[in-house]
Amino acid sequence: MFTIGIVAASLAAVAYGLSTVLRALGARNAARSADAASITSEGGPSLRSTLDTFRDPAFLVGTLMVILGFAGGAVAARLLPLFLAQTIVAGNLIITALLGSVLLGTKLRGRDLLAMGVVVASLCMLGASASHEAATAHDMAFHWALFIVSTTVALVGLVVVHLLGRAGAILAGALAGAMYGALAVAVRVLDGVHPFDVASLLTDPAAWTIAIAGAVAFYVQTVALQLGPVNAVTAVLVVGEVGIPSVIGVLFLGDRAVDGLGWLAYVGFAGAIAGAFAVAWLTSTPDETEPSRGAAPDPT
Repeated sequence: MFTIGIVAASLAAVAYGLSTVLRALGARNAARSADAASITSEGGPSLRSTLDTFRDPAFLVGTLMVILGFAGGAVAARLLPLFLAQTIVAGNLIITALLGSVLLGTKLRGRDLLAMGVVVASLCMLGASASHEAATAHDMAFHWALFIVSTTVALVGLVVVHLLGRAGAILAGALAGAMYGALAVAVRVLDGVHPFDVASLLTDPAAWTIAIAGAVAFYVQTVALQLGPVNAVTAVLVVGEVGIPSVIGVLFLGDRAVDGLGWLAYVGFAGAIAGAFAVAWLTSTPDETEPSRGAAPDPT
């Protein structure tokens, strides 16, 4: 089961990486073809510009990749400790950077490849140190707390992102990361999966969390990709996507490292987060800072 979880998480990373680049491309295409009426007076995307993005072919294919990524990530979250599952999924940054160099004009340098190497090495450390069992210890109170906190953060975050307009790209990315993190935790604790029970699934607050967090994450990430640089947005997203479920898994759900290898897990986790953040920031280029204005990639 451990191997299946690793494979599922790796497939999710590839799918999410493809999704990010394709959706960013779709957001740019929609923004470039939009007229002045597509932008709100606050400088943020209007409902019209967002709907235009949703209709772009590249964005639609990217959306299909999100579904595939979610399926792989869900399997991994059920079978692996969350600090391992989510960190592997966060490896989609490497896919994003590599594809971005082709489709979005991002230039990769030696330091970028070094950062990617740090991520890969750190993931190997995590894989070697993580327990092969994802023993979950929780009660229904945890499900309700997860739902209430996630819903509150989602509502407050949506309001703040709307008020900030164009300046809210990074916050939108952070909110998307928090929602993806909440979604991973909800998938992990969801009742009615094994054995399968429809009634338990539909009445579990964790299922409601999955629906709300998934929808909000998808929407605010789309907004962030319209307004800000794809790699910078993804950098803050990955902190929430990996950090939140990893901490919750260790504190509340019984995730642990192999006895005697806790230090290796800490080093691997820290290295993976730092490397992923470096990949995202180092591969950002000037042309990405204002994608909605249709700036062309720097030929140098």
